[in-house]
Amino acid sequence: MTSMLRNARQLARYRLWADRLTFDAVAALPPGEAVKERPTLFKTMIGTLNHNLLIDLVWQAHLEGRDHGFEARNVVLHEDLPELWKAQQAINQWYIDWSDRQSEQSLDETVHFKFIGGEPGAMTRGDMLLHVVTHATYHRGWIAEMFFQVPARNPTTDLPVYLRRREGSG
Repeated sequence: MTSMLRNARQLARYRLWADRLTFDAVAALPPGEAVKERPTLFKTMIGTLNHNLLIDLVWQAHLEGRDHGFEARNVVLHEDLPELWKAQQAINQWYIDWSDRQSEQSLDETVHFKFIGGEPGAMTRGDMLLHVVTHATYHRGWIAEMFFQVPARNPTTDLPVYLRRREGSG
């Protein structure tokens, strides 16, 4: 297997692992903290997690060559954390299954799409997956910052930690 394929499959699985740690940590916070308004773009931890889900659905639609139907990036799809986690697990599994079906050629294929604001865009399928993973990492960082406001300890979701645990050495 080429490194491009291996990386795509690894990144899709890393994403599920990191999201699981984040959702578990948010669920363990004192009541009300996940929905408490804070000085951040998506207002709450739930809002930020919903943004990640929405963006995952947008890029899924791009990869499938269909319209995503969203007109904004800040739509709350699920107000309830368990429902949101169920939806996030489903889309994460979709990306894992999708990455498992890809080839070197398909990952290098350029897809044309429209951004939520209507502007045209074009990226390779591999770059789309990389964006989905790094976008979620970026916003998990926002959630980590909100943990400090609780105050509570946020989970460590760095890729090297995932790799160490996956390899059984930590």
